[in-house]
Amino acid sequence: MIRILAILALVMAAGVAAMAQVAQGRPNADFAPAFAEQTRAPALPETTISVEVFADGLDGPWGIAPLGNGQFLVTEKPGALRLINADGSVSGPLSGLPDVAAQGQGGLLDVAVSPRFAQDRTIFWTYSKSVRGGVVTAAARGVLAADGSLSGVVDIFVQDNPARNGRHFGSRIIPMPDGTVWITTGDRGAGDSGTLVQNIDSTHGKVIRINADGTVPADNPFVGRDGDDQIWSLGHRNMQGAAIGPGGLWTIEHGPRGGDELNQPQAGLNYGWPVVSYGINYRGSDVGQGAARAAGFEEPVYYWDPVIAPGGMMFYDGPYADWQGDLLIASLNPGGLVRLKIQGGRVVGEERMLTDVGRIRDVEVLDDGAVLVLLDAGQVLRVTPG
Repeated sequence: MIRILAILALVMAAGVAAMAQVAQGRPNADFAPAFAEQTRAPALPETTISVEVFADGLDGPWGIAPLGNGQFLVTEKPGALRLINADGSVSGPLSGLPDVAAQGQGGLLDVAVSPRFAQDRTIFWTYSKSVRGGVVTAAARGVLAADGSLSGVVDIFVQDNPARNGRHFGSRIIPMPDGTVWITTGDRGAGDSGTLVQNIDSTHGKVIRINADGTVPADNPFVGRDGDDQIWSLGHRNMQGAAIGPGGLWTIEHGPRGGDELNQPQAGLNYGWPVVSYGINYRGSDVGQGAARAAGFEEPVYYWDPVIAPGGMMFYDGPYADWQGDLLIASLNPGGLVRLKIQGGRVVGEERMLTDVGRIRDVEVLDDGAVLVLLDAGQVLRVTPG
């Protein structure tokens, strides 16, 4: 009888442990979630991982993209694009990039490879660009030659309404097999007075969808209506992560003090910033209406308070079964790698890993099941689960 009771006690303790939340501190705001597990989902069982340094000596790496044959393109925020070889060696700067306005949070940002790279050798990138009146987020494409030089470089998107500060540029870029391209932008640091984010004539705080040549797809939600034809969704603060997963595009954005959001942006819909937010302003005051939700605004799939300060993210499609379909997210503050298990469009569990390596900027899943993570400090780590 005593043994049976002991076993029952262990089972109950395991159940309680499984329902425990990730240790993350007190929330900044007192908002209640709109539905169960919209925040602070149960902690997932801890994954055993091995970690090794794959590459080192980078200067502020921001984005990474696989070229094939074990090679990767990596951007450095000060303005260099480099090649990382299969042995971890790093090339010199590739030639042919346009001028980059590397100030504040701006610089050379994301990089992505055409789905038909083997045929067209095309790559895409985002960067902060100096224009008359200030600096904007821009996206470009070019052809990468075998010697590492770029040719045929052309901007395919240039954000409107330049700002002189160096904050909240976004930005991720995802070229799709159908010839369209996703681009995420930020509110350019306007805070809760940023009316341009709610203005459909401005590309601040928007998901942008264009064709690879910069033209606008005919099925975009604002084509033929008032507003900028390039806009897919609005009401976003500063989206530094985007990935293709179940149902299409997913994005992640920085909140203020609390209120980092994971969204699945839908055509023409409004995600609330800066009218509503699950966070508060850095100075402690209310954001916008002082509410987390209001009619006409979409709920985030998930939010964090306190923040994780998200960078890049990617859905795991490698051979490690326990992670299959999970979302891996780079965290800048407090730093680390965040894993979310998603079922039926809802987050059902969360795990924090690599909490002692500092600020992680981007993540890339490899065919062999390992994961590369970019550290602001200049390293690329290879993380192998299981």
